[in-house]
Amino acid sequence: MNLEPLGKFLIGAGIVLVILGALFVSGKGFGPLGKLPGDIRVEKPNFSFYFPIVTCIVISAVLTLVMWIFSRFR
Repeated sequence: MNLEPLGKFLIGAGIVLVILGALFVSGKGFGPLGKLPGDIRVEKPNFSFYFPIVTCIVISAVLTLVMWIFSRFR
């Protein structure tokens, strides 16, 4: 059983998680993600609701493109 591909994946995933963690700790976050036009936000006294529908669509499209690119070079 060859575990080399799994090891490479885990190293890559670890690097991505470290970078994301550094972004969150620095307070920069992901820039405009989460505040895009079309994201639903309702705020009333004692109640708030937030549904980032456009942000979800953008993230899904980017991840689909990245996965498609990786599958092409495999």
